[in-house]
Amino acid sequence: MRRHRNVKIVATLGPASSTKEMIRQLFDAGADVFRLNMSHGSHDDHRARHAIIREIEAETGRPIAILADLQGPKLRVGPFADGAHDLTAGDKFRFDLDDAKGDANRVQLPHPEIFAALEAGSELLVNDGKIRLTVDSCGKDFADCTVTVGGTISDRKGVNVPDVVLPLAALSDKDRGDLEFACEMGVDWLALSFVQRAADVEEAKALAKGRAAVLSKIEKPAAVRAFDEILHASDGIMVARGDLGVELPVHSVPPIQKRLVRQCRAAAKPVIVATQMLESMIESPMPTRAEVSDVANAIYEGADAVMLSAESAAGDYPVEAVTTMDSVARSVEADANYRAIIEASRKAKLHSVADAIVTAAREIAETTDIAAICAFTQSGTTASLVARERPRVPILALSSEVGVARRLSLTWGTHCIISPRLTRFKEAVVNGTRAARDFGFADETRQVVVMAGVPFNVPGTTNILRIAPCDERLIYASDPE
Repeated sequence: MRRHRNVKIVATLGPASSTKEMIRQLFDAGADVFRLNMSHGSHDDHRARHAIIREIEAETGRPIAILADLQGPKLRVGPFADGAHDLTAGDKFRFDLDDAKGDANRVQLPHPEIFAALEAGSELLVNDGKIRLTVDSCGKDFADCTVTVGGTISDRKGVNVPDVVLPLAALSDKDRGDLEFACEMGVDWLALSFVQRAADVEEAKALAKGRAAVLSKIEKPAAVRAFDEILHASDGIMVARGDLGVELPVHSVPPIQKRLVRQCRAAAKPVIVATQMLESMIESPMPTRAEVSDVANAIYEGADAVMLSAESAAGDYPVEAVTTMDSVARSVEADANYRAIIEASRKAKLHSVADAIVTAAREIAETTDIAAICAFTQSGTTASLVARERPRVPILALSSEVGVARRLSLTWGTHCIISPRLTRFKEAVVNGTRAARDFGFADETRQVVVMAGVPFNVPGTTNILRIAPCDERLIYASDPE
């Protein structure tokens, strides 16, 4: 079960990766989390893939996280009478609510919410930002614009409005249906698109009712501005750089990515870096050097996970893409500079007993001959706090809650194990040392750090730590009761 790296790999499933044989190959190559993209495929497709993942989980004995990515509202222009028109910089162009087919001068934009939020000087982006227009004047049902960057505009192209907060909920009617379907099916994470404010996250969590953790996709400037509040409301974050690069100047995205990753780590919440990480591997068995550097930079920054989208969902080389990510991760984490960077970015967080315990566990592990840190966790908090420390030794996250173990599969450095339900700390010591031996993290000559909360089975009570030998004879000799 052991991955010889700490960063996790998220692989999106799709037409190229729907069979049990292929999904098992992706898992064996290094995928820790599987993403179901609700923008594509039917509920039956996703249900079949979900069932396959759970079969593989049962066969391997390793908890696997499943992430359902909700589509979010899609803002698109209407159709054109001739299919498409070329717009040139300096041209005048109107968007309106008229359902007549578009021409060289206007097209329908069937979203009154956009017109309600626009003002003179606002920018409209069409077709992933390839066409840019500035609003000259607007009303409740129109916007007269000047083209600033020209291009070909055609039927149903997407529209972005980067500099205003739109009066739109992050959840469309389709998303609400998909959310309920995903929760009933038993996914572990929900990725929420079109997040603009913390209230969007709170709405999704209210609908999820604790059945799945909610991860916010940061893909809009409004979300970057409100990130502190969004992070507080979320269980995890995805830095969706593709959409950010459309709505923000592309040169601003790398520093934003770096800042968001650090904030997530400080909050002990998992963060995925996503979009176009190995894009060329959709059609090529080898990545570009720039793509490898991009993946490596996310790992150096301390991201919990890196994600493959079309590379594994629809590409010609899905297994090779996962293998490449695994190889890059191992190489980066073996670099002495990686450890120096990770430790230099560590910030002390000593606001609670749990903070002090996990800090002590990491320091003990790094100054003595400790094979692993065994963190017993009921809610996932203890293991997440240990992961925040980015220790040099493996983290064994042991939980009697299957859902908790699965969700922790997204968190940096965690090797998740489903344990029996415990009532005494001595049972934790015995189970932790056995797990360390059984899964190849230690032999009987080594020691591990065991940490848990007493009383057991109460979330948020991390308060005890013990250095334990992996030889059970020594455990019983030192603690006969």
